[in-house]
Amino acid sequence: MLLCGDMATKFASPVLMAKSPESSQRNKRRSIRMFKCRAAGADGGRVAVGDDVFSVTTSSKYEVDYLGQSTKGDLNLKLDPLHSFGNGQATLEGPIEEVARTEAQAAENLIRELGIQGPFSAQHSPRGIFCSRTLNLRSISAIGYDMDYTLMHYNVMAWEGRAYDYCMENLKNMGFPVDGLSFDPELVIRGLMIDKEKGNLVKADRFGYVKRAMHGTKMLSNKAVSDIYGRELVDLRNQSRWEFLNTFFSVSEALAYAQMVDRLDDGSISADLGILDYKGLYKAVAKALFRAHVEGQLKSEIMSKPELFVEPDPELPLALLDQKEAGKKLLLITNSDYHYTDKMMKHSFNKFLPNDMDWRDLFDMVIVSARKPEFFQMSHPLYEVVTGEGLMRPCFKAETGGLYSGGSAQMVESSLNVHGDEILYVGDHIYTDVSVSKVHLRWRTALICRELEEEHMALIGSRGHREELIELINQKEVVGDLFNQLRLALQRRSKGRPAQTLAATNLADQELTETMQKLLIVMQRLDDKIGLMLESDGELFNKRWGFLSRAGLWDKSHLMRQIEKYADIYTSRVSNFLNYTPFMYFRSQEQSLAHDSPLPDAAMEKIPDVAIEN
Repeated sequence: MLLCGDMATKFASPVLMAKSPESSQRNKRRSIRMFKCRAAGADGGRVAVGDDVFSVTTSSKYEVDYLGQSTKGDLNLKLDPLHSFGNGQATLEGPIEEVARTEAQAAENLIRELGIQGPFSAQHSPRGIFCSRTLNLRSISAIGYDMDYTLMHYNVMAWEGRAYDYCMENLKNMGFPVDGLSFDPELVIRGLMIDKEKGNLVKADRFGYVKRAMHGTKMLSNKAVSDIYGRELVDLRNQSRWEFLNTFFSVSEALAYAQMVDRLDDGSISADLGILDYKGLYKAVAKALFRAHVEGQLKSEIMSKPELFVEPDPELPLALLDQKEAGKKLLLITNSDYHYTDKMMKHSFNKFLPNDMDWRDLFDMVIVSARKPEFFQMSHPLYEVVTGEGLMRPCFKAETGGLYSGGSAQMVESSLNVHGDEILYVGDHIYTDVSVSKVHLRWRTALICRELEEEHMALIGSRGHREELIELINQKEVVGDLFNQLRLALQRRSKGRPAQTLAATNLADQELTETMQKLLIVMQRLDDKIGLMLESDGELFNKRWGFLSRAGLWDKSHLMRQIEKYADIYTSRVSNFLNYTPFMYFRSQEQSLAHDSPLPDAAMEKIPDVAIEN
């Protein structure tokens, strides 16, 4: 790290720099002034800076680091490091552990004084970027973005509320009873599955076991869930039965379906519509919502008043500017058509860009009507959009700076000369955006999940509830362990066996029975309390379904499993990249297993020395 002026003073240390009285005095100043760096060489002149000092690892010369990541994009010293600091006033001599510790502490102090949010603190905030698989952002040559619910976030009540209204209007025209129904987004969250055979919405854990379920709009009891799903797992590969709600666009569809299930169950749906089962009902709802999108009513309304539907994010264009100026090629790949894309991007971006920039100036390539997920799997005809009115002409090769319709991901790779894991694609749809691009092309992936901000706050607000719940569960385990020991002793005595468990050695039969009765009452009362607390766990996020990322007390939800499997990083919004640099090295956290979780000190004391030695 080469610093100068007051910046160098802030990083001064016995190991790295020789402190002078003047620098010590400057160290006490709270204001930090920025100066041009002028490092004196051994001959009293200026040493080389910029391109003379540093080189960037290219695609043809990269290596793989100790975490298996490409070193492409890394900055390297051209000069001998021992001669890079001029006349020897600064050295890096000494054990690297001490040098690194001192440098890290100085860097942390400076970052704090500058008011910059460090990567570690950002990671633990509602707007952090969370890493499932280690990603060296320096090695990324191109970043592609989806548009809807990715580059722009819609007001869910406004957008999905209107989508629901159009869906209901179409259902009414089809003969379905919709009077008295209204949009209630609290009934549905992302990550649920529609069971089209049984008319249920379910929430499953990472293994596919159903933890909560709703038939129509009525939540099912734990007993009912066990009776219905106790012998089967959710299998999303069975698309004829299961529909995964993995985007905000699914909210209006799932809500309309649940409400129509109620109408089917109470006999309100006319026999004139034919014999309908739950699967046929889903097809009718999906058709009604599809018409709302295809006929253009919804998007026309949004284009006429975008300010009512789009939540502004002034930081978003700045985050993309950082990436572009760092040498990343930026792509926009959206299924929306040209007219809608241009209108909405102008509204969301242009007023926040500097120097009269247009949103198009940010992107090296724009592709509309991409037809994802097929865009990542096969090739479609490519058209160039050549006029502001959207006039298109066929073309056979995409060029940098172009605006196109259709095409394929392979065409993008060929045109930009970037391939596979050199590309990061950012979207909100686990399958259409993230899963397919990773599986078929080995692109790196980022998922946008806006609810993370709300869930983060709900998790903080639920800490006291969870601590009390876990304490009660631990108490039941201790009481239960003793009860089981006594039960085993009673079993042995009833069979006339002399063997005793340690817990019952000195207990007479009557005393043993009374102790078991008391413990059983305690456990039953604990069960009642724990059961109620489990039902309310996560209600700060959603009263019916609990937390987005969790299922049950300890496990991850099926949605979270999908995110971890297919998204290398995930975050609540694209502008969160502004809290990091375009050169960030995202490292995944240690994944502990059941057998290697940290042991408490008391347990460590019980481990024999021979076991530790072995």
